[in-house]
Amino acid sequence: MAANGRQDQERLLCLVTGASGYVGGRLVPELLEAGHRVRCLARTPAKLRDQPWASGVESVRGDVTDPRSVAEAMRGVDVAYYLVHALGSGSGFEDTDRRAAHVFARQAYEAGVRRIVYLGGLTPRGVPERTLSPHLRSRAEVGRIFLDAPVPATVLRAAVVIGSGSASFEMLRYLTERLPVMVTPSWVHTRTQPIAIRDVLHYLVGSATMPADVDRAFDVGGPDVLTYREMMRRYATVSGLRRRIIVPVPVLTPGLSSHWVGLVTPVPAALARPLTESLRHEVVCQEHDIARYVPDAPGRPLPFDEALALALRRVREAQVATRWSSASVPGAPSDPLPTDPDWAGGSLYQDERELRVDASPDALWKVVEGIGGDNGWYSFPLAWAVRGRLDRFAGGVGLRRGRRDAQHLRVGDSLDFWRVEEIEPGRLLRLRAEMRLPGLAWLEMYVETDAEGRTRYRQRALFHPRGLLGHAYWWSVSPFHAVVFGGMARNIGQAAAKGLTTRRSDDRSRRIRRRRSPRSVEH
Repeated sequence: MAANGRQDQERLLCLVTGASGYVGGRLVPELLEAGHRVRCLARTPAKLRDQPWASGVESVRGDVTDPRSVAEAMRGVDVAYYLVHALGSGSGFEDTDRRAAHVFARQAYEAGVRRIVYLGGLTPRGVPERTLSPHLRSRAEVGRIFLDAPVPATVLRAAVVIGSGSASFEMLRYLTERLPVMVTPSWVHTRTQPIAIRDVLHYLVGSATMPADVDRAFDVGGPDVLTYREMMRRYATVSGLRRRIIVPVPVLTPGLSSHWVGLVTPVPAALARPLTESLRHEVVCQEHDIARYVPDAPGRPLPFDEALALALRRVREAQVATRWSSASVPGAPSDPLPTDPDWAGGSLYQDERELRVDASPDALWKVVEGIGGDNGWYSFPLAWAVRGRLDRFAGGVGLRRGRRDAQHLRVGDSLDFWRVEEIEPGRLLRLRAEMRLPGLAWLEMYVETDAEGRTRYRQRALFHPRGLLGHAYWWSVSPFHAVVFGGMARNIGQAAAKGLTTRRSDDRSRRIRRRRSPRSVEH
């Protein structure tokens, strides 16, 4: 995606933070396609290992709040992309965002970086910043920090981003598809200016080669200004649904709105709240000056209906490159399982199952890698459903995140209320729990061959309790492990023996073909 002719003249080294997230994961291949070199800064570089572009980039370990690791990552960098934020890290996330932005700006200056590029939120005109939501207020402050710093900065301000897998798109999609009649908050009448993810990426890539004297913020948006109500009705039309009946009421506060969204959609309340709070005020672009430096191609930016149709096509063809859940969920545990854990006097509870399987290792691995999402968990469905609902009630992600891809997994993928921590194709799948728990939990599934050449399935659930509550939790649920984990092991073995995964995938493909809308566009 070449933004302008200057990109052909120089091959820049671009540092990308947030490469495991929704926007960053899509920006990296666009920068590579534009001819630039890319270095990714990540707290856990292993999360990037299975990305299709991983072999073409340099990945370094670090954290944007750590000056030393940021300084090392900035060495030799021409353009530094800041695509992270501390939302959900606790009540002090604004302080964390502020500190990280100062560290990033200072280290960029000391390393001689030519430009900082930041993607923030579009703020309402004429509204005092102190009255904005903490999310928007923090985004605006980070943008100011970069503009006040000595390194020239490009601050892009966007409202609702429409693309397959984006949180805004998923919220719009599920609200419209699941509720033919809905009572909605009053913010459905608020005007906003959505933008397609491919246009956001176009402006991000083009910002790398802006002239040195450009140091400012730009509003970026699509050609349509719509209320959320209009967006839902347009979604229904584009996706071939019947007209939706929408009844706004003034009694739903931002907190209640976020829980309402969390109940109906896969987006958890912790993430839904900043999205809904940002819709309270009208956010419409006041200028389109970005086009002076990053010219728009004919027909761009994409109209809202085209952006929707393209996103729907990606979802229905299982070609979603990144999802909102690609980044770690706010508040979810992130500690990896050590290869040789030293629990320092603590406890590590285990539930281990093992059985021989009358199927080839490849057939068994297909079942293991296809677990979750539409295929379910091969165990007591009611128990999993209840656990998912309890997690949603506690503010967690529940079981609704599903999978990015119906058949294949990669490190870092979200999988219902788990995340893929390690995958060794044909041998091991390790999942880390992201449900609300008084401790840390993992689920490991192994495909092995015994001494006689027969296929063996081994399954291990691990739990590291946090305090007395954690111990009580384990012992309270352990009586159900024979049903849940024992049943899972048996059913996975039986599914492999029957070739069940293949049939389920074929059934899913047929459902997708039936659901495809004639309005979808080619890309």
